[in-house]
Amino acid sequence: MENLNSLSPIQNERMTCYGGVAAAAALPSPPPTTLTTLPSSPCNTFVRVREVGSGGAEDPNTVVKQSVDGFKWRLLVSYDGTHFKGWQFQQTPPTIQCILEKALTRATKLERKDLHLVGASRTDGGVHAWGQVAHFITPFNYDSLDSIHAALNGLLPPDIRVREISAAVPEFHARFSAKGKIYHYKIYNDAIMDPFQRLYAYHVTHKLNAAVMREAANHFIGTHDFSAFGNSSRNDGMPNPVKTIFRFDIVNMGALLQLEVEGSGFMYRQVRNMAALLLQIGKEAIPPDIVPKILASRDRKELAKYTSAAAPPHGLCLVAVKYNAEHLQLPLGCPTTSLGRHHIVSKCKVPFY
Repeated sequence: MENLNSLSPIQNERMTCYGGVAAAAALPSPPPTTLTTLPSSPCNTFVRVREVGSGGAEDPNTVVKQSVDGFKWRLLVSYDGTHFKGWQFQQTPPTIQCILEKALTRATKLERKDLHLVGASRTDGGVHAWGQVAHFITPFNYDSLDSIHAALNGLLPPDIRVREISAAVPEFHARFSAKGKIYHYKIYNDAIMDPFQRLYAYHVTHKLNAAVMREAANHFIGTHDFSAFGNSSRNDGMPNPVKTIFRFDIVNMGALLQLEVEGSGFMYRQVRNMAALLLQIGKEAIPPDIVPKILASRDRKELAKYTSAAAPPHGLCLVAVKYNAEHLQLPLGCPTTSLGRHHIVSKCKVPFY
């Protein structure tokens, strides 16, 4: 089989964004799994995995300990989150993970419990994604990924698409190998809403001062305790509130104002809470130097004094997830990454006169 290089065009970077953007340094995270490559396999994606983690949405109090043998595959997924209750698995109302697992079970003929599908980010209901990353496991190898790629997109609804499928090294884990994420929050700042933007941008009629929003956003950059900006998560208990923000840009695009934040990780609803505070600052209701005071308080109640709720979910989009370059290497002897099939007409069969 073909010997391949990396998934990413910027392989020489220490860290790579699986979605297309070069990375900066990030905080290391402890390995969630113990992985052993089985040397007898013809493709070194064949791994023995011992996973330890929470039971998930179905039974958050259950601890799962399991050993899995199989081949690991990485997915790059995009979706319009309007009609879904977020990523994390639940039957009703439907979630992205639920719909994707149903497509995978039909395409692979495996049971849901055998796929071990994991997403990098458990996006909330109504949140969109351009660069969500996930992985799943099969007990068999593929000679080519084009067929299963086409099958998955044929089974999925039009608001969910698998952009890429590739083989993954044993050490790769979509969630716990992630070293950073990029989110965009879109605000449509005009008197009348553009109907073509209504599902993907939050409409604000009050004229916003982008300059003071930029000044405030700069206070988020660096390593801080973001306890004041995180809501209590549904399943994670109390995660580490110390995160690093690499950049926080406010970009003007006509009536659209795009908040672009890149960090080592984010607490539950942290981005939407930061966006909500920046909106109040942009309306000039509060000064930009309120940000370091709220950060220093480490108290969610302090933020509630200035903004009562997180910014609406439909303005938020997960743009990309970052990994160390070695986690994006393709194992030797595995099928080529599938980017989707292009149909072409090689010869015109209609005669011209």
